[in-house]
Amino acid sequence: MNAVNDMSLITLVTGASLPVQIVMIILFVTSLLSWWYIFLKLFTIKEAQTNADEFESTFWLGGNLDHFYEAVAANKHRGKRQGMASIFEAGYEEFKKHQHDSGRDAGDVVEGARRAMRATFNREMDNLDAHLPFLASVASVSPYIGLFGTVWGIMNSFRGLSSVAQATLSQVAPGIAEALIATAIGLFAAIPAVIAYNRYAASVDRLAVRYESFIDEFTNILQRRT
Repeated sequence: MNAVNDMSLITLVTGASLPVQIVMIILFVTSLLSWWYIFLKLFTIKEAQTNADEFESTFWLGGNLDHFYEAVAANKHRGKRQGMASIFEAGYEEFKKHQHDSGRDAGDVVEGARRAMRATFNREMDNLDAHLPFLASVASVSPYIGLFGTVWGIMNSFRGLSSVAQATLSQVAPGIAEALIATAIGLFAAIPAVIAYNRYAASVDRLAVRYESFIDEFTNILQRRT
């Protein structure tokens, strides 16, 4: 019964050597941060996809661009996230600003609108890409941090046997078990991070394609208007 109690998870964690405990704490904090960013990016990307769907369903119905621009600007002042609408607003605002400039070529006006849309596109992508590098780092580094704790714990276990005349499994098992827990925590931190990163990176790439396609299509619309 005592052997079972000594091999409990809490006992192994609290009884681990200081370097192994530090590794466990680092991995635990890293895991909490990664889960926070996983849920944060889930809502951010979902909102961007919803905004893109709503914008496209309304924009491609046609209608007056000036009225549509005013509606988008009003939503912006109310603090609503824009996404694709921000790209449209930046491009059309630049287009309207120089549309009637007599000294500017029509192609230059359209190209200026396109540059404004690309700048807004880059800002939107920076927002969508935020925290994804952290998830990638957790996914790649956490198993090695856990492995470091495992190697250190096993090394201490075998060093302790150097002063023992006859080694038994009961003497080695607790040290090895506490060491392997570090690897388990590292995998617990890494696996959700790598799954979330791959999923979110693919979603961000799809949104980037939609944004760039809209920029090209709206540029053609502006060219026809000039």
